[in-house]
Amino acid sequence: MSVIEETQLRGTLIAIDEINDRGGVHGRPIEPVIYDPGSDARSYGQYAKRLMVEDGVSTIFGCYTSSSRKAVLPVVERLDGLLWYPTLYEGFEFSPNVIYTGATPNQNSVQLCRALMQQFGTRFFFIGSDYIYPRESNRVMRDLVRSNGGTVVGEQYLRLEADRSEFVPLLREIKRAQPDVIFSTVVGEATTFLYQAYHDLGLNPKTVPIASLTTTEAEIRAMGHDVGEGHYTAAAYFQCVENERNSDFVARYHKRYGDDEPTNMCLESSYFQVNVFAKSLEATNSLDTRCLRSWVMGAEFDAPQGCVSINPVWGHADVWTRIGRANRNGQFDIVFQSATSVKSDPYLMGQGRTLELC
Repeated sequence: MSVIEETQLRGTLIAIDEINDRGGVHGRPIEPVIYDPGSDARSYGQYAKRLMVEDGVSTIFGCYTSSSRKAVLPVVERLDGLLWYPTLYEGFEFSPNVIYTGATPNQNSVQLCRALMQQFGTRFFFIGSDYIYPRESNRVMRDLVRSNGGTVVGEQYLRLEADRSEFVPLLREIKRAQPDVIFSTVVGEATTFLYQAYHDLGLNPKTVPIASLTTTEAEIRAMGHDVGEGHYTAAAYFQCVENERNSDFVARYHKRYGDDEPTNMCLESSYFQVNVFAKSLEATNSLDTRCLRSWVMGAEFDAPQGCVSINPVWGHADVWTRIGRANRNGQFDIVFQSATSVKSDPYLMGQGRTLELC
């Protein structure tokens, strides 16, 4: 998972440095304590306990996969800590000890499914990594597709550590199934192998694209710009978002890490959640979880993606909905953008029982 988790760390550290450069919070600097769980879900729980018990840390920023979040969740709940989780996820979860700042299905899957069915057709093939997020995200997408007259012509899962050779027979199976769209919930390094295998077999994104919620500028860079070109991702943020706040953010990131290092949605949410935390800490002057959380609920921040807020009902961020098509430069051309941030609805209560694309 380092291809994306490294960028989450960078977003966190940039935010901390900016806050400290302004004098910290009430004149006191934020000092990060950092552990690398090495993409092992069990280690996340172990390090979370170490942070809270041995290091005296009550506020934790981190986790990419849902399995890593699930490992940390009982620790912060039992010890009354606060986890800030910056990744899009499958929804259907609430905890008073977690602030969720990535997109939920109503903020990405619903609009992506609508756009794909309108432009390409109704036959979908699902491919994912074998753990909770892909299976649950595909469950939501399956309901959306079927509720609107579509068909899921195939569904396959590969291990998280799948290598390039494992995707070749799967892509051949997909080719035989003749779907209109390949919906991918493959994550981490395996994402690059999926797209490379697709490219090697001569499949054409103009007719049968890969559409994803997890393929960011970081994965496009890793797989090769020519390999990623033409495929779709739904995200709250892309580097190409046009506003002054994002231009400044991208410029600062490039100055620190190099012009060839792209930003992405997970990096951006990691960045803005630290800023929301700092504003809350300044207002409360307390690291007590209940005190801090009570102020966070409803808090707003002018993020690079646009103005975001923490929904006081769910503790999830109200973020933007965007769909991008990867181009030859390794960036995304935005083909859809919501007029403003979209209220989080992690339980899809606003969609109704059949999840129509209304």
